[in-house]
Amino acid sequence: MRAKQKKKRTWLRVTGIVILLLLVAGAVYGYTVYKSLKDTVATMHQPVDRTSNKRPDPVALTKKQPFSVLMLGVDERQGDKGRSDTIIVLTVNPNQHSVKMLSIPRDTQTEIVGKGTVDKINHAYAFGSIPMAMDTVENFLDIPIDYYMKINMEGFKDIVDAVGGVTVQNNLDFTEGSYHFPVGEVTLNGDKALSFSRMRHQDPNGDFGREQRQRQIIQAILHKGANISSLANYNGILQAIGKNVKTNLTFDEMVDIQKNYKDATNNVEQIQVTGTGTMINKIYYLVISPEEKQKVQSELKAHLELNK
Repeated sequence: MRAKQKKKRTWLRVTGIVILLLLVAGAVYGYTVYKSLKDTVATMHQPVDRTSNKRPDPVALTKKQPFSVLMLGVDERQGDKGRSDTIIVLTVNPNQHSVKMLSIPRDTQTEIVGKGTVDKINHAYAFGSIPMAMDTVENFLDIPIDYYMKINMEGFKDIVDAVGGVTVQNNLDFTEGSYHFPVGEVTLNGDKALSFSRMRHQDPNGDFGREQRQRQIIQAILHKGANISSLANYNGILQAIGKNVKTNLTFDEMVDIQKNYKDATNNVEQIQVTGTGTMINKIYYLVISPEEKQKVQSELKAHLELNK
């Protein structure tokens, strides 16, 4: 079970960045590609009925105002909407040309806004779907959550395969699952990319080494996907995204982001929130200290320029 959850967290980190960058940073060439992209976004678009308590007026993308995105990795099954076992918040600042990416552990203890209980943060989605998840994360971080992106975690492999696989430079000989990765240039399909990015225990750099491999995959996909019109299977890429992603971003908003925020995606910084594992009534929670929460909140508020 823990290995499966770790797999989901790994893929969301990679998937979220790739989808965001492919949708906002790629140039659009010709009417056919433009129409396909617009149709894909229409398939993805799923509005959410809520008002942020932290931002009275909608974020102004045309004015290059920093914004945030809540990314939820959900393992959806028929008849079960699932839980958001992976929760990541992106803040995007075009003035600082940077993106901050915060992973929130699924077992984090917090108030579930709208439910009137204190529980694990990933239960918010199970209790009240996207609106309750956005409200709960917004309250936990004390920042506005402007947009969301819900990702079916099986979808990333489709994207890797749709671009025809990726080639990366591997600096560590290792075997993960049923795949062996020698030192040197290796070509990965979706399944191999999963194994390549998951490995941690054999790497002397631990999580840092794994994150480095994830960035390699991201960069390789972007290298092939940024000039999407040159790909014979650009339609397959868009179909893979459209089938596996839902968001309240509209096509026009994505165009504004492409126009005004593209440089920010070149600098993605991962930040963490740490806590203490605690058993409460025989249930495991990750308890975040007020000092740690304040530190993370302050960093994200500064990046969103909320103190100005």
